[in-house]
Amino acid sequence: MLELLNEIDRELILLINGACSPTWDEIMLFLSAKWVWVPLYIAIVTMLIRNFEGDFWIPLLFITALIVLTDQTTSSFMKPCFSRLRPCRNEDLAELIRLIGKCGGKYGFASSHAANTMGLAIFINAMVPRRIGWLLISWALMVGFSRIYLGVHFPGDVIVGFILGGVLGLLLVRLMLLSFPKVGERISR
Repeated sequence: MLELLNEIDRELILLINGACSPTWDEIMLFLSAKWVWVPLYIAIVTMLIRNFEGDFWIPLLFITALIVLTDQTTSSFMKPCFSRLRPCRNEDLAELIRLIGKCGGKYGFASSHAANTMGLAIFINAMVPRRIGWLLISWALMVGFSRIYLGVHFPGDVIVGFILGGVLGLLLVRLMLLSFPKVGERISR
């Protein structure tokens, strides 16, 4: 079964990564860049201040804990534990993968970008009107897709990152609402 999943991952990365276009290359590099999302993060903090007033620090604290948890689970635990080479570091794929940008660390399972963005999107989705929440989930999906297109992650790395981030995002929302019920009263619907 694992061999079949690896073969599907291999075929999908070659298909997605092989869909080359100079325009799409630039778009995918943009989507994967961490610093271009600073305005989004500022907008999230502004929304928290506006919606939660003096209690804005509570969801902000939980978001910080969530990002540390998703990032450290993927980077410090999963990647060294599973030791799955990134596609751009895999000798069997080296001739076939188009590396666009930097490859990153040696291992790629699971994707930290996918876990971090999906965790944040799911967490914020619980606190904002659905139409905004779905925009954040779309953002996370685009970031994850960009990691495959750029040749730095297999689809399985991204999917597992999404699942991990989503589960941890839901757990931290639940923990926050149980620990601080007054925050739940301020969630805009």
